Amino acid sequence: MDDAKKKYADIIDLPHHTSKTRPRMDRIKRAAQFSPFAALTGYGDLVAESARYTAERVELDDDERQILARQLTFLLAHPEQKASFTVFVPDARKAGGAYETVTDRVKKYDPLERRVTLSGGRVFPLDELIAIDDAADAGEQTVF
Repeated sequence: MDDAKKKYADIIDLPHHTSKTRPRMDRIKRAAQFSPFAALTGYGDLVAESARYTAERVELDDDERQILARQLTFLLAHPEQKASFTVFVPDARKAGGAYETVTDRVKKYDPLERRVTLSGGRVFPLDELIAIDDAADAGEQTVF
């Protein structure tokens, strides 16, 4: 430590410099100069997105698809019949998705596009249909 004092002895006891042309900066402004900045812009959003839960898609076997086909055929033949449709909605940003249940009447089925249109305007691919719960049967639900 003595070597450092000897080396800088000529400037150690000098008074602190104060500018004659510029006013002294207050503590708040001076602290703001050295405050941390957002070096990782978007990092928080990325972490939140990766933590967001998405459900796995359930794959139906042939028997389950036939049951759904029969239920859908019945609903097409009885347009006044309401039912609850559980549909898988793929996530736009990452693997997986969410299951939504919509209660409505079947308006039409397009066999070429394999799309079901409900009377409320909702359209979904037949391949995303997971279950049909007939509202008239109140407790019976076929979930696959």
